[in-house]
Amino acid sequence: MDTGVPDPIDQRARSVVEELGVSGNVRLAEQLVSEAIGLITDEPDTLDLKIATAALTEMREAYSVFAPYKDEKKVSIFGSARTQPEDPLYAQARDLAAALAELGWMTVTGAGPGIMQAGMEGAGRERSIGVSIRLPFESGANSIIAGDDKHVSMKYFFTRKLMLIKESQAFVCLPGGVGTLDETFELLTLIQTGKSLPVPVVLLDAPGDPYWEKVDEFVREQLIARGLVSPTDTGLYRITDSCTEACSIIEGFYANYRSLRFVGDRMVLRIEKGPTDEQLAGLNERFAHLCATGAIERTEPSRVERRDDDSVQLDRIALDFTKHGYGDVIAMIDEINTWI
Repeated sequence: MDTGVPDPIDQRARSVVEELGVSGNVRLAEQLVSEAIGLITDEPDTLDLKIATAALTEMREAYSVFAPYKDEKKVSIFGSARTQPEDPLYAQARDLAAALAELGWMTVTGAGPGIMQAGMEGAGRERSIGVSIRLPFESGANSIIAGDDKHVSMKYFFTRKLMLIKESQAFVCLPGGVGTLDETFELLTLIQTGKSLPVPVVLLDAPGDPYWEKVDEFVREQLIARGLVSPTDTGLYRITDSCTEACSIIEGFYANYRSLRFVGDRMVLRIEKGPTDEQLAGLNERFAHLCATGAIERTEPSRVERRDDDSVQLDRIALDFTKHGYGDVIAMIDEINTWI
């Protein structure tokens, strides 16, 4: 219950932020400091405090590594650390990263051996960022990125996965073991539930090796058939065995579409070229079920977007989103990209 008496922890946090001279995101800074002070005063056990401290330390270091490249297009590549250089999958990862580097993309990987090293070989040291995990049976970062300022080493998988997913605008998953499947399905879960924005996710096989086709078969014959996921969830990913097609999928996702933001419950899609009346009518005919109320319509930048100077130069369409059906949101983005 609000008693009207200032919280001493909040007051202390406010004082700390003022003393530090923080000028941006002051309210968030005060909340962060307040929670840190509150955690300490709760006197958690040693392990809990170690986890919280280490996680925050790792996040701070990783944010610092990525900060100089915030305006660079980045693709995260997932795959097995056990893949050998003579494996066709190794060549797939290397060739894909090289092709994407030519198109202006940086490659982000877990900085280990196998597919991770192949991706960095293709991208080259200058176009690579590594987020490695400290494991007792691995020797550290691969030779491509070891010692580079664009490498960060982490203790926890959850902080590592945060950075591998948060910082990229596209993802390519090659065949791998439990870790690769974990990364792939967590990524799909985040997009499916709206915890991550729609992005292109390419499941890349080697020619003649139907690894992801078999996974897709499982999704359709077990998960969809049992009603455990929606049939439209297969739209969250694309399967190919061609590096050329993988590049086209990634580049094509941003042919006209640029970004998405929620303003309250309203989904706003920022695009390079807005729709004609006919194109807008077609969008409403095909995707009306994504609207909780009303229709998909043209809109101007909101007050919040103008305040943040958030892509105000772009055209926009918006809808009152139903909060589910992100596979169809990606299909809608595909249609928007045909307008160019």
